[in-house]
Order: sequence, then structure tokens, then C-alpha cells
Amino acid sequence: MDFKNLIVYQKALNVVSALDENVLANNDLDRSIKDQLRRASNSIVLNIAEGSSRLSRADRKNFYVIARGSALECKAALEIIFRTKKLQYPEIESTLDEVSKMLFKMTSNLHDTAEQKQ
Repeated sequence: MDFKNLIVYQKALNVVSALDENVLANNDLDRSIKDQLRRASNSIVLNIAEGSSRLSRADRKNFYVIARGSALECKAALEIIFRTKKLQYPEIESTLDEVSKMLFKMTSNLHDTAEQKQ
């Protein structure tokens, strides 16, 4: 399956766009937290794409686990922004929750399938 057709990939792209428009464009935010958010959100998208190209389940799972970690990293960065600047982005956080849950399910399915073959 082409990674561009994955719903989780499309949602991750939506996160990147929403962060760019709503958070990263905010000049009142610390540059380092914005850089971290940019890297983490890009990592979600890139690891989903790279993972989908892997032939072994273990390789795919590894990239999806990394993508999920990056989604949680974005959530933590948004929490820092809320605590320090009192700015909230509930729609972005909600989409990150969806992405995280989808990636968890994808990794669980890869794990379950691999265990059944043993």
C-alpha cells in the first residue's frame, strides 16, 4: 500500500500543517520549543512513510513506534507551551491523540501477526 493513502499519514500531515499555521508562526514562543515541535511533527510523517516501505514486520513496527513517540513528544511540547504561555491547541492535540492511537493499533497488529506465525 502506498503510504500516501494511509489515513494515519494524512492525519500526521494535518498536524504538521496545523502546527505550522497556528503554533510555529507565533513569534512569542520560544524558538527552541518551536524547533523541537517542527522536528517531532516531521518525524511522525517521515517515519510512517519509511516504515510503510519496510518488508519485515519488525522493521515496520520499529518505524511506527518511533512515529508514535514523536506524536507524544509533540503533545508534551504543546503542554509546555500551555504551562508557560497559557496557549492551548485542542484540535491539534486531538489529532495527535488519534495519530498515536492509530500507530499503537498498527504496531499491535504487527506484533500479534508475528506472534501467531511462531
